[in-house]
Amino acid sequence: MSRTMPTASRTPLQVFEGPESLGAYVAAETLARLERAARRGTTTLGCPGGRSLRTTYAALARLFGERSADLRNLHIVMMDEYVEARGERWAYCPADAHYSCRGFGDVAIRQVFNAAVSPAQRMPAQNVHAPDPNAPDEYEALLERLGGIDVFLLASGATDGHVAFNPQGTALGATTRVVELSEHTRRDNLGTFPRFRDLAEVPRHGVTVGPGTIVRHSRAAIMVLLGSAKGTALRRISRSHAYDRDWPASVVVACTDAQIVADAAAVRAAAL
Repeated sequence: MSRTMPTASRTPLQVFEGPESLGAYVAAETLARLERAARRGTTTLGCPGGRSLRTTYAALARLFGERSADLRNLHIVMMDEYVEARGERWAYCPADAHYSCRGFGDVAIRQVFNAAVSPAQRMPAQNVHAPDPNAPDEYEALLERLGGIDVFLLASGATDGHVAFNPQGTALGATTRVVELSEHTRRDNLGTFPRFRDLAEVPRHGVTVGPGTIVRHSRAAIMVLLGSAKGTALRRISRSHAYDRDWPASVVVACTDAQIVADAAAVRAAAL
């Protein structure tokens, strides 16, 4: 069961009892939009790494299996990746690192989806994309060539409202680029990736899409907020009338066909 709650913004808020029912709803909403977009021949799904969307990815895989979906033309657009300086250039973290967003996109999304469909219908590895830190503008061009992003799934940082790696103070028009990660973002990632033993192990830089990338390229956007730790994020976003650069995850209210989805724990913590 779900319920709709009013928000200060025009973006609707759907509330679910727990992660499983929430994930099933977001998956169904996502699939409906992907199926409508399939007439283009190519479909695209914008994805964050981390914990918030795991139940959505699992539920979407089940729906793909039930429909015997053909995933060969589905593209996964990852939002960010950790990088480190190598002289005057940037290098990705290893794809097999426990915190790699590229690795998450392949293992926790593509392989999960592919396990649900027949071998002839599976998504090829090259359909998982991440921004190039040495040519970030090329990611914007790639999204143009793909025809935009049919559904952009979003998550918010718990303590500073980062979306992807965009820190507080990010302008709405910011696009794909390399950023220095804030301490708040790095501390949030200690929870996202529990194999980090302390803050010193969390990388200090990342390549990320910007709020402008999300708004410009998305046909639909769904912000997912799970658990009591996301109470502040839910309160800030649901009270935003427009993009708030001090809470970049508020970008969802500036998107077309947008909605906020939360579980009961987040709503209780937000005291809405």
